[in-house]
Amino acid sequence: MDRKRRALLRASSGLGVLGLLAAAGVIAPELAQAAAARAGFDARDLDAALAALGAQHAEQGAEISLTAPDIAEVASAVSVGVLSRVPGTDRIAILVSKNPFPLAAVFSLPEGTQPEVTTRVKMAQSADVVALVRANGRFHVVKKVVAVTIGGCS
Repeated sequence: MDRKRRALLRASSGLGVLGLLAAAGVIAPELAQAAAARAGFDARDLDAALAALGAQHAEQGAEISLTAPDIAEVASAVSVGVLSRVPGTDRIAILVSKNPFPLAAVFSLPEGTQPEVTTRVKMAQSADVVALVRANGRFHVVKKVVAVTIGGCS
């Protein structure tokens, strides 16, 4: 079997699985392509990213827990966790205020899912790590300052 044929079969089977999941209603096509958050990922500053996500007027989230280290010695892999106790949470985003592209991740959560995510982000320098939660169409935000010893975005 030649390599082009293998590559074609591999690509078509992956697209077939995505198509089946979308047809079954397990995932929405825009979730598979991250179309909804594209403008946020292209934003170059925190305010522009928040505006692209529709969260310019987010309120402080007392029911949101943001875990991140106070000092990040390895800035290329900073562990960040977000837990939302806000009923109706359907989206969690993680932003890093001083990164060249502040929006680091967006998680869309199906109904009935526990709204908790943990991931690693890359940080350019010491900055606010921001957790943005959307619940019932309203946005809630919490921030934590993380000091970086050596930047990870160079």
